[in-house]
Amino acid sequence: MYRKDRKKYKKWNKRCSICFLLFIVVLLSANISEAENKPVQTRTKHTIEKSSKVIRTKKKKAKKLIGIDPGHQMVGNSSLEAIGPGAKVKKAKVAGGTTGLYTKVPEYKLTLSIAKKLKKELLNRGYDVVMTRTKNDVDISNKERAEKINKAKADICIRLHADGSNSTSVSGASVLYPSKENKYCSKISTKSKKLAESVIKSYCTKTGMKNRGKIVRDDLTGTNWSKVPVIVLEMGFMTNKQDDIYMQTKKGQDKMVQGIANGVDNYYK
Repeated sequence: MYRKDRKKYKKWNKRCSICFLLFIVVLLSANISEAENKPVQTRTKHTIEKSSKVIRTKKKKAKKLIGIDPGHQMVGNSSLEAIGPGAKVKKAKVAGGTTGLYTKVPEYKLTLSIAKKLKKELLNRGYDVVMTRTKNDVDISNKERAEKINKAKADICIRLHADGSNSTSVSGASVLYPSKENKYCSKISTKSKKLAESVIKSYCTKTGMKNRGKIVRDDLTGTNWSKVPVIVLEMGFMTNKQDDIYMQTKKGQDKMVQGIANGVDNYYK
């Protein structure tokens, strides 16, 4: 009897040992599996974070598109066009422009020269640029220039011009913009005024030219057809000796361009 019990005890003890060993094996297997899975989870999290960074990078702000309209052209066009959408009043498509009294350089050459340098400077500063003309021998009306800027979906437009006067003593720069009462483009008046203030201040600070201030004009075709904030920068008087000569020097033009570009930067701050 005792022997039988002893045999049963040994069998039971053996079974218990086997079960215990199996339990240990299962437990170890579970730990190993968990350990193997952890790096995968870490990589997955890292991958998600990395992907998020890529998505955020793609959502960077789009570059601002700056429209530049170099005033006038080699030969003016006296044919008439409406000064604004639905307007009965008409003006010449493109006026002849002024000529430097001392340098003999025509306004259309000066505006294109500044426009090309301004384009390069703005591109260097991270903007995109669209120009209404890139050469002097063209025939593009003021309405067509505005429409080109509109079609390009520019953010703002800077129209470059130079002034003239019957008095050679008159000098300095001024800027024109549409009023809130403008029947053609009142919606862009506020932003145009802000752009005007920014550009004329920076321009005169950089060039040292007399600041003749902001002037409201609602009779300008190239402005009235615009759908984006727009200004006309009268860069200086071509009938004034100091202004005329200054605007034809490399140093002067470099400062003019820097001043305008600074004004654009400040407008977006």
